[in-house]
Amino acid sequence: MTKVIAIANQKGGVGKTTTCVNLAASLAAMQKKILVLDCDPQGNATMASGVSKFDLSKSITNVLIDGLNIKDALVTETEGGFHLIPANEDLTAAEVNLLDKYGRESFLKKALENIKYDYDFVLIDCPPSLNILTVNALCASDSILVPLQCEYFALEGLTLLLQTVEQLANAVNSKLKIEGILRTMYDNRNRLSTDVSDELKNNFGDLVYDTIIPRNVRLAEAPSYGKPAMYYDKSSVGSKAYLALAAEVIEKA
Repeated sequence: MTKVIAIANQKGGVGKTTTCVNLAASLAAMQKKILVLDCDPQGNATMASGVSKFDLSKSITNVLIDGLNIKDALVTETEGGFHLIPANEDLTAAEVNLLDKYGRESFLKKALENIKYDYDFVLIDCPPSLNILTVNALCASDSILVPLQCEYFALEGLTLLLQTVEQLANAVNSKLKIEGILRTMYDNRNRLSTDVSDELKNNFGDLVYDTIIPRNVRLAEAPSYGKPAMYYDKSSVGSKAYLALAAEVIEKA
């Protein structure tokens, strides 16, 4: 059974793209069929998958604006062993275009119906804001995986995100729920990281993944080589952490 998971957080710099690409590669290494959908005009998930966002002939923009069959935008050769619907800055035009459309929040959901059942998991990398692209992603998803940096203001942002999820569930997607909360950029030498982590577990219990993603140089370096961490340095603690997360995601599914 296919599961569509949006990787989302309104706060930037929390590891959304890193999580999307590395979780996808780890799930693919566990023999799962994976589709990554880049829904961010920055195209970072596209580049981190080893695909140049500057040389795209077809992308998610063509799907949303031109009605292109999503299968015709599919990239099957990536550095992570998963399939990809790529994106670049042209997606900004799609965002503006969608605002004037009837049923604008469900364009992506309808497009995905043509392809999602070919996969075990579809992971959607969302922009760092609650815009129409993010709303489309959440409307098309079964659940949301929330990467959360272990710092004070992240907790405040999580409260806002949970309120948004509840509103969207009431308005456009009644099945939408939180898949899990992932602690990222964790530094066990930092008392604040430990305190925030403990508070998350106390307040959200089983919604918080056991896996913690540490601060790791290899994780930060890998995108510049167009590779997920496990194919850049499989022995790194970051790579091993995402393999552990993949096991949790499969068990939960």
